[in-house]
Amino acid sequence: MDKASDERAAALLHHRAQGLSASDPIALPITSSATFYTPDMANLSHIYGRSGMPTWEAVEAQLALLEGAETVAFPSGMAAINAALFAGLGAGKVLMLPSDGYYVSRLLGAHLATYGVKVIEVPTLDMTAADFTGVDVVLIETPSNPGLDVIDIAALCTRAHAAGAMVVADNTTMTPYLQRPLDLGADVVVAADTKAPAGHSDVLFGHVASRDPAFIARVRENRRLTGSVPGAFEAWLLHRGLETLDVRLSRMCDTAGKLAPRLVAHPAVKTLRYPGLATDPSHEIAARQMTGFGFLISFELNDAETAERFLTDCRMIVQSTSFGSTHTSGERRLRWGDKVAPGFIRLSIGCEPAETLWTALQRSLDAL
Repeated sequence: MDKASDERAAALLHHRAQGLSASDPIALPITSSATFYTPDMANLSHIYGRSGMPTWEAVEAQLALLEGAETVAFPSGMAAINAALFAGLGAGKVLMLPSDGYYVSRLLGAHLATYGVKVIEVPTLDMTAADFTGVDVVLIETPSNPGLDVIDIAALCTRAHAAGAMVVADNTTMTPYLQRPLDLGADVVVAADTKAPAGHSDVLFGHVASRDPAFIARVRENRRLTGSVPGAFEAWLLHRGLETLDVRLSRMCDTAGKLAPRLVAHPAVKTLRYPGLATDPSHEIAARQMTGFGFLISFELNDAETAERFLTDCRMIVQSTSFGSTHTSGERRLRWGDKVAPGFIRLSIGCEPAETLWTALQRSLDAL
C-alpha cells in the first residue's frame, strides 16, 4: 500500500461520521423499504426502491471515495459488467475481450453477439499489440483470471483511445487499493465486490465506476429499467466489509508474498505465477502500475488427480469457485473450462497466520 491508499482507507472509515447529527447511529442502518412516503412530488429524495434506497447509496459513496469516481452499485459483478457493456455497445458495435479472462465474461460476449454486437477474443498479452481499428469497447482484465498475466494499462488505453475505442477495466482481482485503472487512463472500471471488498463469502455485489457523467447516467438508467438493483442487506454487508478491506488486503498480500517463493521452490510444483516474484513475467509491469501484488497465486501440479488430492487433503484450503475471502480457498480451474493445464490450481490466500498456513500447504505438497 502507498500513502494515497492509506489516506483513502482513513477517509472511508470516517466519511459517514462527518455527516452525523447528535444521537444518530454510528453504524449504517439497514433501510429495506421498497416504497417511500410521497404525499406530493416536490423535493423527494426517494420514491421507489428500484430507483434508489439509502443503504446502497451509502455503499456507492464508499466505493466512489475509493475509486475517485462516481459509482453505481449492482447485485453482482456480472450485473455490473453487463450494464457497462450494454451502456457502451449496441447493434453493429465491436467488442474486444480477453480470451483467457473470467469465463463468464466470455459467455456474456457470446450473449451480446445475439444483439448484433461483433465480439473479438484476444489473449490478454496479445492485447498489448492488438489492432483496435473499428473496435468500440475493449474489455481488459489485468491481472488475468486465472493466469495472472499483466498488461500495461496506460499504454493500452493510449492506443485504444487513438483508435476511438473505450476501455472497460475489470479490476476485481486488485481492488482500488492495489490498482487504479481510471488513473491509468481507463474510461470505466467494473468489479465484483463479492470478492475481497465484501470478503466473507456471504454476499453478491458489484459496481461500475467512471468519470464520464454521461456514461454513468446511462449505466444508472440501465439499472433502473432492468431492475438490476442490490438488496439493502447485501449493501449493508458490503458497507461493513469495506471498512476492513485495507487491513485484510495487507495481511493477504503479505502472506502471498511470503508463500509464493516457497511454493515455486517445492518439487511438486511445476510452474507458478505470482506478479510479486521478481522472476515472474508480469513483475516489471505490475511493480509500475500496482501498489501491491495481490493475494492470488496460480500454480500447476502434475495432473488433475494430483491437484484434486492436494486440494482435498490440505486442511487450510476451502474448495470453492470464488476468491478474496478471509479463508484461503483453491480450485482446479479446468473444471470450469479455463484454457489451463489439468493440474492448474488458483489459490486465493486468506487471513490465516502465514506460517500456520504454510505448514498445512507444505504437508499436503510433501504427501503428493
